[in-house]
Amino acid sequence: MSPPLKIGICGLGTVGSGTFNLLHENADLLKARAGVSLDVVHVGARRDNPACDLSGAQVSRDIFAVAADPEVAVVVELIGGTTVARELVEAAIRAGKHVVTANKALIAEHGNALFALAVEHSVQLRYEAAIAGGIPIVKALREGLSGNRIEWLAGIINGTTNFILTEMRDKGRDFADVLAEAQALGYAEADPTFDVEGVDAAHKLVILASLAFGMPLKFESVYTEGITRLQPQDVAYAEELGYVIKHLGIARQTNQGVELRVHPTLIPRQRLLANVDGVRNAVLIEGNAVGPTLYCGAGAGDRPTASAVLADLVDLGRATGSADPSQLPALGVASGNLQDLPVLAMEDVESPWYLRMEARDKPGVMSGLTSLFSEQGISIEALIQKAPLEGQTLVSVIVVTNQARQGSVKDAVRAIEGLDSIDGDVTCIRVEQLDG
Repeated sequence: MSPPLKIGICGLGTVGSGTFNLLHENADLLKARAGVSLDVVHVGARRDNPACDLSGAQVSRDIFAVAADPEVAVVVELIGGTTVARELVEAAIRAGKHVVTANKALIAEHGNALFALAVEHSVQLRYEAAIAGGIPIVKALREGLSGNRIEWLAGIINGTTNFILTEMRDKGRDFADVLAEAQALGYAEADPTFDVEGVDAAHKLVILASLAFGMPLKFESVYTEGITRLQPQDVAYAEELGYVIKHLGIARQTNQGVELRVHPTLIPRQRLLANVDGVRNAVLIEGNAVGPTLYCGAGAGDRPTASAVLADLVDLGRATGSADPSQLPALGVASGNLQDLPVLAMEDVESPWYLRMEARDKPGVMSGLTSLFSEQGISIEALIQKAPLEGQTLVSVIVVTNQARQGSVKDAVRAIEGLDSIDGDVTCIRVEQLDG
């Protein structure tokens, strides 16, 4: 049997400790599958983790010592962030070492340069664990669906927002109330901004789009909208209309450019994606040959994410045990065959829309609304006026449009909000059928 693949792990937090322990727990199975033993020989961490028995590995407080260790063939970066982590990955690559990372922000924001550096030094930069935890979505796109032209993909790729929306739907709770519980349960950080404002999902979406469409990473071009303004009544009205609200990352190829967008979305409740609840993640992909395929599972956590890290290590073990590691199949973003596809401006993105407004209960309001939509060339699929509550003069009006440009919808909304009969802002949520 070939000599072992010697691994250095940087970071012993949740994912780092999970990876270290799973490598030991599944050692015999991994050896049989990789064709070589996967041995952790060096660990870089600021402090020990009592959950890990480090007696068989060298331990350094300086993570850069791992990258410089001539015995280490693969550096596993699990420290997070985009500053020190980037320096570590660059140092490891320049030292001729493969890198495995779970760092979606690092790949999304600096991946183009890092992949070019990896190609220059004939090493691999792998990142299965950076997207959707334990779901093998990178391998699905890179290998299983490689015979397809990917038309579009849509994903629930942040467990925190999915948990919050599930609780709001099932129990009618307010956003702030559920967020506090998510923080208490450890699903959300003390500062939950990256999750609830969609930044985390945007990081993951841009990587998926790069793989799906063979384009450079364009994180700065992703439209991002969070869930902080969603109200329980919108979740309830969506249910009445036969929809579920999910926070989706959507990438779609069109003749005008690629759509890259993260936002709350109404989807029909009979869709499989609509029934992915709690902290689970799921990605729906439409291929021109295979049609729609759904990938669902745990989107975070120590062992699910460690499962994805180990999958990359097994691939590296197979290659180093039998062939020149530089001949490993190139990832889409490192293939040298990228197309610099334009990103479609959000004003030109088309979809149906759900709109809710508070209107004065008096004659002529409905006809005025329909006229404003007509002026923008927007056709209405449904217009519902709810009954006023006792003693109130305002009623909720819900409009569902047919396919319409975002720019046209926004123009109509500005005009509607200027009417004396409308109180406050109009709530606007996109609708997606996701039926191919």
